[in-house]
Amino acid sequence: MTTKTVHLALYDTLADWEFGYATAQINTPQFQKVPGRYRVRTVGATLDPVTSIGGLRITPDLALADVDPADSAMLILPGADTWESGDNAVFGAAARRWLDAGVPVAAICGATIGLAAEGLLNTRAHGGNAVEQLAAVPGYTGASLFSPERAVRADGVITAGAASALEFAREIFVELDLYEPAVLEAWYGLYRTGDPAWFGKLVAAVS
Repeated sequence: MTTKTVHLALYDTLADWEFGYATAQINTPQFQKVPGRYRVRTVGATLDPVTSIGGLRITPDLALADVDPADSAMLILPGADTWESGDNAVFGAAARRWLDAGVPVAAICGATIGLAAEGLLNTRAHGGNAVEQLAAVPGYTGASLFSPERAVRADGVITAGAASALEFAREIFVELDLYEPAVLEAWYGLYRTGDPAWFGKLVAAVS
C-alpha cells in the first residue's frame, strides 16, 4: 500500500483549533477503513518556523515550491489573521494548482478568503464565516452559492467557518474516504454530543 500525503499549510497566526480534529484522525489508524493510508505533512511558504495564534512555534516539513500537487491527497488551509491582509496569497494560488490537478482542497475560516480571491468560490457551493466577509473580497461573485451549513463539500472543495472545526473534519474524512459511513456517524456523534453511548457504537461499527 502506498501512503498518501495530506498537506497542512502553515503560516503565522494560523488558528490552532481549526485543523486539530482532522489531522489527529488522519494520522491515527484506529477505526480507519484502510489504516495507514494517509499521513500528514506540513508545508510553509518557506522552511522558516511560524507561530500560531495560540503561540505555538511550528517548523514546516516542506516548502510549498517543492510540493507537486500530484503527490498530494489534499491541501488543508487553516484560518489565520494573515488571510485578510493578503499575506497568504501564495497559498490561495496553490489551492488553484491543487484543484487544477484534480486534488481536493479544504479551507476553513479566513482561508475561504484566499479561495474567494482566486475566484474558486464563484461557481461552487461553499461556506465560511459569513457571506459579508467574502463579499468584501475583490472579484468574488459567489454570494448566491454561499450556504449557512456548518461545512460544505462541493466539487473538490471543502469550506467551513471558524466555529465548525468538527464538521470541517467530518467532510474531510468523507472526501478522503477515511471511514466506513457507520464509523464516521459514530465518531461525529461522540465528539458532537460527548455521550459515551456513541463510543460503544463506534467500537461496534468496526467489530
